[in-house]
Amino acid sequence: MTGFTITYFAVRGRCGAMRIMLSDQGQEWKEVVVTFDEWMKGDLKKTCVFGQLPKFEDNGLILYQSNAILRHLGRKLGANGETEREASLVDMVAEGVEEIRTKYLKMIYQEYETGKDAHIKDLPNHFCKFEAILVKNQSGFLVGNSISYADYSLFEVLLNHQVLSPTCLDSFPSLKKFVEMMSARPKIKTFLQSDAYKKLPINGNGKQ
Repeated sequence: MTGFTITYFAVRGRCGAMRIMLSDQGQEWKEVVVTFDEWMKGDLKKTCVFGQLPKFEDNGLILYQSNAILRHLGRKLGANGETEREASLVDMVAEGVEEIRTKYLKMIYQEYETGKDAHIKDLPNHFCKFEAILVKNQSGFLVGNSISYADYSLFEVLLNHQVLSPTCLDSFPSLKKFVEMMSARPKIKTFLQSDAYKKLPINGNGKQ
């Protein structure tokens, strides 16, 4: 019996990929929802190692930093590549996903009105890299023959971008097929259709 707890705001945000991953892996977890007013009081923030959420608890182990949490879950749940070599490749690809996510979040929170069009225009320069990875690997996953935490991370980033720009994957058939494949996984499909997922905004400022 696992004892996973996510402490975060009432948004998908930095916990989107880990919630999808936990769902697909058949895991249960508890959500501790923090309001903006609670956060601004500063008491919780003082207890966070880097002054940020999410906070993730696993049977007494407390972790911060969303990608560190994903890597932890990847190791624990067998979604981190099947060999040491594959694990290294998974880490590499996940860092590439994080570059897209970072640019997306900067645009959402700092440049939405002035930078949205430029961000969308630049997406092919990023998506082509992952298209090439999928074409080369041919298994449907980013690395090897099994799903990894990098797949969940990329999937979540692509879902967000399809909301931002519904046609953004039209020129990338392998990425489009990847999203369709991930969306059709039974436990992911159930989670994406759940109120627990649909009721949460993608970002904390209402932009998407």
